[in-house]
This record gives sequence, C-alpha cells and structure tokens, in this order.
Amino acid sequence: MLSQEARIKIAKRVAEELSDGDIVNLGVGIPTLIPDYLGDKKVHLQSENGLLGMGPTPDEKDINMDLISASKHPISMEPGASLFDSSDSFVMIRGGHIDVAVMGALQVDQYGEIANWAIPGKNILGVGGAMDLVAGAKKIIIASMHQAKDGTPKLVEKLTFPTSGNGRANILVTEHAVFKFSDQGTELVEQLSDLSLEQLKEITGAPFTYQGALV
Repeated sequence: MLSQEARIKIAKRVAEELSDGDIVNLGVGIPTLIPDYLGDKKVHLQSENGLLGMGPTPDEKDINMDLISASKHPISMEPGASLFDSSDSFVMIRGGHIDVAVMGALQVDQYGEIANWAIPGKNILGVGGAMDLVAGAKKIIIASMHQAKDGTPKLVEKLTFPTSGNGRANILVTEHAVFKFSDQGTELVEQLSDLSLEQLKEITGAPFTYQGALV
C-alpha cells in the first residue's frame, strides 16, 4: 500500500473513534489528516499552536498561510472557532480539558506507554507538546504506520526510546490493525488489511491477544 493511501486509511479509522462534542487535539503527521474525514461528526478540533475549531483542508483559492495546523499545513476554521496564544493552548491541555489526543509515535509498548519525541543518537525536533498531552488528555489514540522506515515494529514489548511520560495510549491504529491497551497487555480488536494473523504477528514486536487467546 502506498504510504499516503495508508496514512489516509489510518486517519479515516481514527475518525470513527471520535464522538460528537469531543474536544480533540491533533498532533503532527497523520492526525492532521483527520479533519477531512469526519463526515457529519461535530467534534471540536484543537491545534496546540492556538486554535479551537479547526476545519478541513481549504480549497487552494481559500488558503491563508496564517492559518496552519501543527504540521504547518493550511487549515480552515469552523464557525465559532477561537484563536489564542500557546500559553492558553497549554492551559487547556495541562488542565485536563482535552477529551482525546491523537498523536503519532516512534514506539508504543504492550501496555500503551508511548515514546514519541526522541531517538537515542539522532537529532530530531524535540518534545514539543507530547509530554503535556500524554499527561493531560483524557484519552490517547496513536495514529501510526505499523513499522518504522527501517522495517522495525512500532508496537514493542518494551520501549527502547525515551518515554513521553506516565500517560498511556488507549488505542493504536495502524494501516494493518486496531489495538487496545490495558494492564493485561495488548488486544487486537480489528484487522484493517489482508495480512493473516501470523503475518501480523511477524511484523509486531509485542505479544497480543485476539478474541481472548494469545496469538
């Protein structure tokens, strides 16, 4: 599957997890595709750079690069949207006012612990709002490709990258599957591709159950 097709597939599936009235923070990457696939759902999308009420991608003629997402992509605003500075944005996040945070990850362990801000030995942008969202959001959905570019699995038994904090993911959506996390570990709840269970197991770095049985 082509990368962009896979990313859109993930965004569409994550959109199904959102409910009317949710205040939802969308992180960098795949999550910023979600506004285009919400259909008739009435959710309130928050971007940590200072917007509540983010709408879908505008037509080319309506693009205003003063209105951008966390990924610096052009966005629109829904009627009644609010603009504010980053300090107010993080008051919302740290104050527990975000119902759902949708973010990417470098790794997620079998209990939902997240690593999404640093790779040892490599220079990347930095933590951004990841730790605040992990600590402050009521529910965390990870939207991620199943494997990294080098083929290593994103879902692992134990993190080898620095943790993003003590909050845990509730759900992981990849191009191949939907997983849920609990204190008992990882559960496969839905397959999204034509991979067999055995093939899915081969590209997954953590044990998981399916229909009550360990795969």
